[in-house]
Amino acid sequence: MGHEFEIPLESLVEATPEQVWAAITTGPGIDSWFMGRNEVESGAIRTAFAGAELPESRVTAEDPLKRFAHSGVPGPDGRFVAYEFLLEGRGQGSTLLRMVTSGFLPGDDWEQEYEAMSTGVALFFATLTEYLGHFAGRAATPLTESGPPVSDWPRAWRALYAALGGRPEPGDAVRLAPPGLPPVQGVVYFRNAQTVGVRAPDALYRFVQGMGGSMLAMHLLFGDPAGQAPAWRAWLEDLPADRA
Repeated sequence: MGHEFEIPLESLVEATPEQVWAAITTGPGIDSWFMGRNEVESGAIRTAFAGAELPESRVTAEDPLKRFAHSGVPGPDGRFVAYEFLLEGRGQGSTLLRMVTSGFLPGDDWEQEYEAMSTGVALFFATLTEYLGHFAGRAATPLTESGPPVSDWPRAWRALYAALGGRPEPGDAVRLAPPGLPPVQGVVYFRNAQTVGVRAPDALYRFVQGMGGSMLAMHLLFGDPAGQAPAWRAWLEDLPADRA
């Protein structure tokens, strides 16, 4: 069986088409809102995430400041994911940005993977718009850490929400206190069933329900990243009620 999918998302961002183009077509730009480390070279986008090289995505369309698209090569089972970005410059340095994620998920158990993908794509797009609105032109250092295995995700999310001071909603002020680092004061910019995003003065902090069975911290740091990885790993490990 399997499932073809298409996820369209659109936002008016406070950034010029040139700034949006740099964010979606360069390695440092993609690093600053997507996941892992990214390289754009020879018509392909290569992503290294959590110690693994993901399948490369080939550029399929490139109309500067208007359209950029890339797609993975379908596997033997037909699996692939493709991304298309459409830009339309608006007045006062803003841009209407549309991102369409599409592809095919094989197998009879595609629903769980699709749910994780759709919630993750929504977080990535929200992060892209947040990056463009507050950090355009700056390059982030990606940081990814995982917590212990989770057997009860509702309890794990309640634990994370409690650490943020209660169930967060976009616009809420929250405080993060990783051990050994100064406390972080931030604002929630996105939340759905499997993700939370928090914007701080020098970082975008993201928490994601990982497909591997652990809570992930997928942060984007615009300041000094030194010493932060162990602190965030310890913070995830110390969350109550999230162990298997």
